[in-house]
Amino acid sequence: MILYLIRRIVQMIPLLIGISILSFGIIRSAPGDPTGVYIDPNKPPPSKEDLARLRSDLGLDDPLPVQYWQWLENAVRGDFGFSLSARRPVEEEILDRLPNTLLLGGASLLVTIFLSIPIGILSAVYRYTLLDYLVTFISFVGLSVPGFIVALFIIQVFGVELGWLPITGMRNVREEYEGWAKVRDVGEHLILPTVALSAASLARWVRYQRSSLLDTLSQDYIRTARAKGARERRVLFLHALRNAILPMITLVGLSIPNLVSGAFIIEFVFGWPGMGLLAVNAALKRDYPIIMGVTMLSAIFIVLGNFVADVAYHWADPRIRYV
Repeated sequence: MILYLIRRIVQMIPLLIGISILSFGIIRSAPGDPTGVYIDPNKPPPSKEDLARLRSDLGLDDPLPVQYWQWLENAVRGDFGFSLSARRPVEEEILDRLPNTLLLGGASLLVTIFLSIPIGILSAVYRYTLLDYLVTFISFVGLSVPGFIVALFIIQVFGVELGWLPITGMRNVREEYEGWAKVRDVGEHLILPTVALSAASLARWVRYQRSSLLDTLSQDYIRTARAKGARERRVLFLHALRNAILPMITLVGLSIPNLVSGAFIIEFVFGWPGMGLLAVNAALKRDYPIIMGVTMLSAIFIVLGNFVADVAYHWADPRIRYV
């Protein structure tokens, strides 16, 4: 197991380098000129000489391999460059937004986990009943409706029509709260984006949990446990659920990157000041350093998420061995 973990960690290095090469090439091949963010529409346009000098200072005139190598050398040292639009180091821009995205992504992940597992269990145990049909119908609706439609719907209902919850931002810009009042203010702003972000994931996870548990309940060892007189609750939670939970571990591992990258559209719709909103604004402004920083941070957590899922597999099912 230890050798396997070491080998997986070593394999992450060329994988991340490959991701960085593809990302760098795709971003730099996109149409448009990033020097446009330096042009002030309220002032006379800069001359061609000024733009050429700016491109030279930013290293945009160098061949693409040279640009990538310079970026890679700096990134290894933890320097992802300067944001073209904010005129700040990329690390500072990311660190300012990362806690907000972790808060939203973590809340969404917890809601999804704590609701999908019991709902999926109930749907499997009471299969082909009214409860199962209702859960299936709602799950298919959740899978079919885009997240931004759900976001706009709950904004209209709970924010505009009923006025129960705030619909944009992370805090009340008109008030400066302290202590528990500040926590409550952030919590109120967190509810609607968490619901919108959790909707599709919850529907998908419920279907996975239901299907996995139904498949496990049809196994021979479950029938044997029942034939020996084991109580149904013991059969369900001790014998079946631990094996049926394995697909959920994969989903949790694949959801870890969302804790960092956030949901771009959801954060944009709700004006949540996180990594998703940062990446969208950076793409609109062709802010290459920000886009690369967010992309690589997401890639690192994707790799780590799969790594954590593999380790969790071994913990959940000791029969799984890695060599």
